Amino acid sequence: MRGGQVDGEQRDRQVRRVIIIEGLANVAVLALKLAVGISTGSFAVLGDAIHSLGDVANNAVAWFVVRVSASPPDRHHPYGHRKFETLAVFVLATLLTVLGIELALGAVRREVQPTAGDRWALPVMFVVLLVNVSLATWEGAWARRLKSDILSADARHTLADVLTTVVVIVGWQVSARGYPWIDTACALAVALFVLSLAFGLFRRAIPVLVDRIAVEPESIIDAARAVPGVRRVKTARSRSKGASIAIDMVVTVDAGISTAAAHAIADDIEETLRARFAIEDATIHVEPEL
Repeated sequence: MRGGQVDGEQRDRQVRRVIIIEGLANVAVLALKLAVGISTGSFAVLGDAIHSLGDVANNAVAWFVVRVSASPPDRHHPYGHRKFETLAVFVLATLLTVLGIELALGAVRREVQPTAGDRWALPVMFVVLLVNVSLATWEGAWARRLKSDILSADARHTLADVLTTVVVIVGWQVSARGYPWIDTACALAVALFVLSLAFGLFRRAIPVLVDRIAVEPESIIDAARAVPGVRRVKTARSRSKGASIAIDMVVTVDAGISTAAAHAIADDIEETLRARFAIEDATIHVEPEL
């Protein structure tokens, strides 16, 4: 088990590194958007800059949450802190929902038309796009490699930032040419996409928070029954702990065997479950049966 613990610690450190790098990139993006917004007088670009400020705050919260979730079990959290990571995913999904709704409402209510601005402003916004696309791709790759829900959620959030910036650029350029309705149509389409991303994150986070089963009980029972010495499986339950799975079950063994033999059977069941389902925590209760 020592090796698994080290791997988990390395994973958590790498997740925090990714969040720090993305946070620094978001600070640079925020500065670029502020420069363009102030130069052009575009409320849309300034609003996008405020959104980037929220991204920086999200990175800070995510870093803190990942640090907390990596903490070992304690008196008040005997099952560990992994669900803090899932809770952060839920919060990010909520923020995406708010972003999508605000984007749609802003598109419908927009009255002020931005000006064209200086020549350097548009290339700078394209640099912002390139940075965000690179961030979303890079962070998504690390999310898959580390199996991190919070990195996956943040990568989707960054992808939503890309689409938002695209709408801002289109609205800024097209509205300056007298076609504001195109900006509104694009903004509404992006808002729907952002809401669909949020829905996907809710579908990932809510089952974990409400302790939905992580493995079909029939599969757990079949695996336990295959262990020599197991007579019957009375109960089998599973739940997700964020990036890992916990299983607890009650099995019966021959009442005539020794306590040491019963413990050995329980250990065999745990090893079987760990190998088959890649679980982190298994609690096996053994009862005698005549």
